[in-house]
Amino acid sequence: MSEKKVFEYPGAEIDVQWDGRLCIHVGECGGARNDLFVAGRDPWCVPDSCKTAEVREVVERCPSGALTYRDKSGAKEQAPPENIVTVVYNGPLYATGDLAIAEAPEDMPGVRFRAALCRCGQSRNKPFCDNSHLEAGFRDFGAVGERGPGLGATGGTLSVKPLTNGPLLLNGNLTIRAGSGRVAWQGTTVALCRCGASQNKPFCDGSHKAAGFESG
Repeated sequence: MSEKKVFEYPGAEIDVQWDGRLCIHVGECGGARNDLFVAGRDPWCVPDSCKTAEVREVVERCPSGALTYRDKSGAKEQAPPENIVTVVYNGPLYATGDLAIAEAPEDMPGVRFRAALCRCGQSRNKPFCDNSHLEAGFRDFGAVGERGPGLGATGGTLSVKPLTNGPLLLNGNLTIRAGSGRVAWQGTTVALCRCGASQNKPFCDGSHKAAGFESG
């Protein structure tokens, strides 16, 4: 029997789900100044401890998509008005927006709008981050040297296609933020490194071939 990975926390007006396959323990949920998530408490999440709007806001802080909700009023999470990829200091790519990730399982609804994508090459849950960069000692501070061709519009669907044994190919209106938070690159098509070996991070430079990167 497989180990349970998705947990449900029911409430009167809103239910919260936590997917352990995606969680990288950033702590945005537990750091919120309320009693929605309390470490060591059973249950860990109590949706009735907060107003429904506050529950939605805290859940949507989760950068990996591990947290989702089911609002019984029918309200649903909406795509942000801009597609943004943030290059995390020594960590993954945080993607937010109207995401269409090619290899996202149907039972991972959280990655529709929020995802943490592996860029160290070591994740056992590719294309998603599983914190393997910590054990691997992956180092990249998130500087971005290129500016891109620019954007004529924002929003719309951002296609994210993990190429076999290769980079992440992104198509759609996109802004890339450096690890410092600076708006660094804007354009509509880009290949981002996910093998960890590129000398031009976060962009792919073909190093996955020499590195023998395997995405399977």
